[in-house]
Amino acid sequence: MNFKGRSFLTLKDYTPDEIEYLLELAAKLKDNKKKGILGSSLKGKNIALIFEKPSTRTRSSFTIGCVDEGGHPEYLGVSDIHIGRKESIEDTARVLGRLYDGIAFRGFKQETVEKLAEYSKLPVWNALTDSYHPTQILADFLTLKEQFGKLKGLKLVFAGDGRNNVASSLLIGCSKMGMDITILAPKALWPDKELVEVCTGYASAGHSMIEITEDLAAVSGADVIYTDVWCSMGEEDLETERISLLKPYQVNDAMLKMTGKESTVVMHDLPAVKGNEVTEEVFERFADVIFDEAENRMHTIKAVMVATLGNM
Repeated sequence: MNFKGRSFLTLKDYTPDEIEYLLELAAKLKDNKKKGILGSSLKGKNIALIFEKPSTRTRSSFTIGCVDEGGHPEYLGVSDIHIGRKESIEDTARVLGRLYDGIAFRGFKQETVEKLAEYSKLPVWNALTDSYHPTQILADFLTLKEQFGKLKGLKLVFAGDGRNNVASSLLIGCSKMGMDITILAPKALWPDKELVEVCTGYASAGHSMIEITEDLAAVSGADVIYTDVWCSMGEEDLETERISLLKPYQVNDAMLKMTGKESTVVMHDLPAVKGNEVTEEVFERFADVIFDEAENRMHTIKAVMVATLGNM
């Protein structure tokens, strides 16, 4: 498998075998770090971190992952550069392409991260856009492998806003990796039909199933119930409407009982609004899993940087 120089913009661009390789590499790098063994694969590499949206886990993960491997991360917030305002995305990308070795982008439009990759000619990593959040899904999958020892054959139910970036990326990732996935949401918040059609093709190849429903009974048999905030960044004005619409899909004890399994785990990509998408009691019961998931952001992001840019 050849990862060198490739961007990581969406899981659509990576095969199941390539995703599995990144997870294995992340597990190895995690084990090394626990033993106090750091690498040097990014020695001499300068990484630009372009953030239109703030973050705790993503910024820390890219920074620590880069430093652990001997690289230099440079944070570029919206007030630090002219991207998309005084200077076109294309021109900013061409400048950064002359100065840096890789770019992480966290922001709004998927088009922006795609232009950065096209015009910079560097590996560009999608740290979140309104459309996709692929690094989060790698962290989720590493966590699931730690919990269950496998991915294939697991059933994951995403309860909440079925059109958001995490739900969309889980749909891609689960269908590719042979996991059954249910998007449990009101019809007004179901995922894009074209994306579902694409993922149905992945599921056919991976022998997994996709279900899009508003029926709470769909949680039966779930190994994982996954949820996310009901209002993504930039949608705060919709909070009252979303709470009313999504209240029936709150992850709580009643929903967990409906799985019929004692082994079901709850996952959340954070930050959480406890009392909305998940009760505080359920969140705290599964806090160890949820914060493993948060930690694994760093290990999987490090793996992506090492695979696509590092000297191994």
